[in-house]
Amino acid sequence: MAENVCKECHRLVSGQVCAACNSSVLTSDWSGYVVILDIKKSKIAQKLGVTLPGKYALKVR
Repeated sequence: MAENVCKECHRLVSGQVCAACNSSVLTSDWSGYVVILDIKKSKIAQKLGVTLPGKYALKVR
């Protein structure tokens, strides 16, 4: 089963509500993902504006 992605923060979500931002606006139309482990050292996390470690979609439609 494909995971949904939060349209607000781009975090991959397995339920009906995003645990990171509490948004219920989800989509299954996304591509590519990145796993952020250390947000302080990650240039990608800074570029995406990520504030919590986890899996994030690169492109959300």
